[in-house]
Amino acid sequence: MSWVYIIDIIGTLVFAISGVLTAIRHKFDLVGSIIIGLVTAVGGGSLRDVLIGQAPVGWMNDLNYLYTILAAVVLTYVFKKKIMRLPKSMFLFDTLGLGLFTILGVQKTLGVGLSIPIALLMGAVTAAFGGVIRDVLTNEVPLIFRKEVYASACILGGLVFVLLELISVYNNINMVFSMLTVMFVRYQSVKRGWSLHIKKVH
Repeated sequence: MSWVYIIDIIGTLVFAISGVLTAIRHKFDLVGSIIIGLVTAVGGGSLRDVLIGQAPVGWMNDLNYLYTILAAVVLTYVFKKKIMRLPKSMFLFDTLGLGLFTILGVQKTLGVGLSIPIALLMGAVTAAFGGVIRDVLTNEVPLIFRKEVYASACILGGLVFVLLELISVYNNINMVFSMLTVMFVRYQSVKRGWSLHIKKVH
């Protein structure tokens, strides 16, 4: 079992928890929570695989992803009160997933021979579009379309990964540092109110 595979499973778990938390907040039933957890966890990766011509999409080839999502549903319901007590628990799990999936998306796209700009876009798609689908299904404006720094944090982290790969042979360290970059930028942007919002000129 590779280190990258473990990271992918962890990313699936935290994004699924993020989705289930959203479903619970919107008072969805168990089936609704499973569906929202599923699309949040694998929606972005599925869209990426379709766009880069990988079929069937990754999670369908490995039942461990489905088991991980179901485990996330169980864990979230069993420990719902404790998780809900965590300050900004939704933000925590969403940020973790964002960092993990961005670099995995970039790496997979580069692995099929596509260009760096496309890989950066696919990293953002992998990380952000599960959340987009989640928000659309729960009748919220997706974070990627708000003034918050979200997809841009993914692109920045992906760019850091590409640059590190050019100058360093330590792939695992490159991945970890790049993932942390995405998480750090996302966290700081919310904490400090950073925004790419363009003010209207009167």
